[in-house]
Amino acid sequence: MKKIIVSFLACSFVFFTSAQDAAVVNQIKDEESKNSKVMDIVFHLTDVSGPRLTASPGFMRAANWAKDELIRIGLVNAVLEPWGEFGKGWQQEKCYVAMTAPYYVPFIAVPRAWTGSTPGKKILQGEVILIKAKDSIELMQYAGKLKGKIVMVWSPAVLKPSFEPDANRFADSSLEKMAKSTAPAQASRPRGDSVQRAAMMGRALLQRRMTDFFIQEQPGLVLSMSQSGNDGTVFVQGGGGYTKDAKESPAMVMLSSDDYLRVQRLVDAGTKVELEADVKTKFFTDDLQGYNVIAEIPGTDPVLKNEIVMLGAHLDSWQGATGATDNAAGCAVMMEAVRILKALGVQPRRTIRIALWSGEEQGLFGSRNYVKNHFADRTTMELKPDHSKISAYFNVDNGSGKIRGVYTERNKDVVPIFQQWLTPFNDMGAKTITLDPTSGTDHQSFDAVGIPGFQFIQDELEYDTRTHHTNMDTYDHLSPDDLKQAAMIVAAFVYNTAQRDEKLPRKELPKPPANQPRGF
Repeated sequence: MKKIIVSFLACSFVFFTSAQDAAVVNQIKDEESKNSKVMDIVFHLTDVSGPRLTASPGFMRAANWAKDELIRIGLVNAVLEPWGEFGKGWQQEKCYVAMTAPYYVPFIAVPRAWTGSTPGKKILQGEVILIKAKDSIELMQYAGKLKGKIVMVWSPAVLKPSFEPDANRFADSSLEKMAKSTAPAQASRPRGDSVQRAAMMGRALLQRRMTDFFIQEQPGLVLSMSQSGNDGTVFVQGGGGYTKDAKESPAMVMLSSDDYLRVQRLVDAGTKVELEADVKTKFFTDDLQGYNVIAEIPGTDPVLKNEIVMLGAHLDSWQGATGATDNAAGCAVMMEAVRILKALGVQPRRTIRIALWSGEEQGLFGSRNYVKNHFADRTTMELKPDHSKISAYFNVDNGSGKIRGVYTERNKDVVPIFQQWLTPFNDMGAKTITLDPTSGTDHQSFDAVGIPGFQFIQDELEYDTRTHHTNMDTYDHLSPDDLKQAAMIVAAFVYNTAQRDEKLPRKELPKPPANQPRGF
């Protein structure tokens, strides 16, 4: 009789907790639907803070605002936590580039990160020199001839009209294919054609030598063109070094492809092309450390409160715009998720910890070093005590699109768990659980040391075609309804992870990288 009573009580407890968790998920959906703050958060991270290049004043504005906002929301232990030396901060102060002959036209131009200023206090004026060099030997014919000049390098690009829409959502067929994937133990890497690989390596080597050549020759301005982007969209990243000992590059700007190719055609045809430019940039070297924003909702269970559930996104951006889809959107979703939980007065069993990373764009530096400092050194796989205390890490970093599911990184045991957690959101388009891995986001830092790390599947919208690392990555390219849906799902996943009796299942602990295939 005792066994029957105990079994009945156990089943009743499971039913009660399941019903309780379902009620909280409904409250999460209700709170976000009626009282969403996600767009206000992203407004402060973008329009108010400006571009957030790691270690720049814009990044620090956003990081300090986020820390203060998390405190205001009610989180504790909020800090800007240093993760190690990053290097120089940098920001653009002025950028004006225009063609003055054979006629006048202002150009769309963005300084490349960590590059210098045009020389002197006056506007730089001069004729454009077109460099045609297939290799470093041909490049040397320009040695001693470029100091203070305006130069550009021949591009073979030809613009073509696009017949595809900029924005897309995942088709049902694509999601079904992902859901059916068996995800082999190690994804194969297509090697491609040997001739193509050799050509790519040759171009990369020439580009490195070209950069070194320009540092040595010190032209007044180097014009560049991204190999993708049209209609005024400029894909722009770095051009100089950010480490403390890096030599300063000359002024380098990325032009729109339309402007660049116009100048190239004119010069190549023998027409004299003159430009004027005033580019001013500034380096910051007082503090070379990189910082992450960290804050917590403390756990309340006497046994589980020392365990951790993490959620995060990278706060840094590139300099061409305000980094709205990459990745203020992800940061706003994560901040909104913890705001929802605090607004509901949730008392999680495990501690919930949010992290907003820096240095992601340069190589996942913020999250990799955080993992190294707190959980494990992936080069040796020596584990720290907290490695066993973390249940999971959830990440958002694929633009402004709604969540459609989860990449489980070949973790088969979490599939039925996540399927159950997504059920309340199936009618919102989120129902796909795939064994497939994905790359290029901070969840990899956790997965690489055996901690369950997950990136959500998101609709691509116009991420790769228009906003990712471009001058178009602004607030107006965000999708408010999609961000609200994402915040609901993240809040529910984090809450469910915090409430489970057990931590989420783990894959086999990885071996040190020296014994692994190349990849991460």
